[in-house]
Amino acid sequence: MTYVMKQKLFSWGDDFVIKDETGQDRFFVDGKAFSLGNQLSFQNSSGTPLAYISQRLLSWGPTYEISRNGQLLATVHKELFTFFNCTFTIEGEGANHLHAQGNFTDHDYVFTRDEQQVAQVSKQWFALSDTYGVQIAPGQDDVLILACTVVIDMCCYPDGQR
Repeated sequence: MTYVMKQKLFSWGDDFVIKDETGQDRFFVDGKAFSLGNQLSFQNSSGTPLAYISQRLLSWGPTYEISRNGQLLATVHKELFTFFNCTFTIEGEGANHLHAQGNFTDHDYVFTRDEQQVAQVSKQWFALSDTYGVQIAPGQDDVLILACTVVIDMCCYPDGQR
């Protein structure tokens, strides 16, 4: 499935709208504007919460937790000491050891599991706000991969650098 994820240009928090390949709204990510650390609610188009993203404040390097139904699904951590490419590890029972690696400066990277590509992310430079094309292989957890894409965006482009 291919999704288009676009950050809302004028919003109080980190808000994203996610459309499917036919242009239909599928998901909405609502960033809480006045919270300690980044906190976001990942919802379906009807507003039903599907996942929750929260920043770990006391950790070595940018770290986020993604939970579903009150249970920790995955922890996303940016590896600090990589020389040529950024690398993110996504660990947890729901993630089954995903990795995101690529050229984050050029906004092109892939998610892999056991060295097999499970998703590809590509940013469109011509948009006024952050817009990503996210292509996810069949049988993957779309919500998890899309939530990880939001986390990577927040890690690579903190407020004021977007």
